This record gives sequence, structure tokens and C-alpha cells, in this order.
Amino acid sequence: MTDGILPPDIVALAKQVVEENAAIGRKITVAESCTGGLVAAALTEIPGSSAVLDRAFVTYSNEAKMECLNVARDIIETFGAVSIACAWAMAQGALANSNADVAVAVSGVAGPSGGTDLKPVGTVVFARAIKGEDSEQEGDLKRFGDLGRAEIRRQAALVALELLLP
Repeated sequence: MTDGILPPDIVALAKQVVEENAAIGRKITVAESCTGGLVAAALTEIPGSSAVLDRAFVTYSNEAKMECLNVARDIIETFGAVSIACAWAMAQGALANSNADVAVAVSGVAGPSGGTDLKPVGTVVFARAIKGEDSEQEGDLKRFGDLGRAEIRRQAALVALELLLP
């Protein structure tokens, strides 16, 4: 039995993220779509997270990605919201609109509908941007498979948290 509302593996990883980033004085931000704030919720579950988490963006709609994170409309229209290009733009936007040193973005198809042949349910993209390292695009696409909405979101949150480790 856990004291919190989140799965123990997510909370344990969030604790590690907070502790390791606090130890080096690094501030973080997250830009979430398919995880709907799950990463931010995990981080704020940890006492002392305010020393590390600057802010979080839950940009579920394409309009929110454009308005809050400055994602260019042509990126979404050309590549889609579930693309490394969009995740990279989300991470860059989160970094630009925060006081963080590192930003992680996540966008995907959690299902049960919304998948396509090219981007089936369970497809999730991630990107990490680090202040002062504009030239190095860091992104990844994972295909978790159709594990069910909750499990896809859990897996995506774990990957996003791992990307926040120093």
C-alpha cells in the first residue's frame, strides 16, 4: 500500500529525479500532452520538489501547444502532434517560457482510439532540451503497443522522468 495516489514505480523515479537535480542545483520543466500532467503530479508528490520543478505545461490540444509553447502551426500540420519535431518544439517552448535548465516534452496516442497505420495507439514521442544547447536535438519515438490507456500513460511518464535525470 502506498501513501500516494500514483504507482510506486513512478513515485520512486520522481524522487530520484528531484533528489539528483536538487543536488546539482538544476531546475526542470515538463511539457505534457498524452500524460496529462502525470509527470508533474509525480514530481510534486515528492517533498522538496519546489526546489527543482519550475513549472509544468499540460498542452493537450494543438492550440495549446501553439499558444503556450510557441509550437509552429506548420510543424503540427506537416508532422503531426505526435512527432519528434513537435515534441522538440514543445521542449524548446517549455524551456523558453520557464526558468528551467532542462525541459522534457511528451506527446502520444494513448488510445483507445486516435491511432493510424503510421502512428498506432501506443506511439509516444519524447524530447529533451537543455538551456544553452540549442543545436543538439534530442528526441525519441517509442511504440509501447496497445497496452491500454492507463498503461501507455504510465510507461510514457516513466520514460519522461528518466529523461529528467542528470
